[in-house]
Amino acid sequence: MARGSKAKYTAKQKRMAEKIEKGYEARGTSDKTAAARAWATVNKATGGGMKGGSGSKAKMARRRPKVRAAAKKAARKRTAAQRSASARKAAASRTRKPVRATRSGSKSTARRVAGRRATARKTSTSTRSKRGTARKSTRGISRRGTTGTRGSRGRGGSRR
Repeated sequence: MARGSKAKYTAKQKRMAEKIEKGYEARGTSDKTAAARAWATVNKATGGGMKGGSGSKAKMARRRPKVRAAAKKAARKRTAAQRSASARKAAASRTRKPVRATRSGSKSTARRVAGRRATARKTSTSTRSKRGTARKSTRGISRRGTTGTRGSRGRGGSRR
């Protein structure tokens, strides 16, 4: 199918696009822009071409009324008391809960203090690791001044 083809759109979608296009043109938009905006609006509202095919959106559209009918039927089975109880529960969950005061003042203060502690720990750890790398670089040289290789380690050359 060619790009821009309207073959997969239903008659209703085409009428919808035509009406929207006329509205844009009445406001002074060019014909080309009005058409593009109209089809973009139709796509946004309906999700694209609704005519059948193997992966058709039309199947889902046909099924929607059945789903709605099933939901309405289930709602009719509930008693008025059940409906009002669920409404009360929903209303209660929408109300704001009062903020409890913490021992150290406010929660934000406690968070700030904890953040500072974590930063302090990070900086002290990073300085330790820097010192450790400095020591490692001197380990290759033995105490007698010879360059350290794996074989020459102390007098006997053996490792403990």
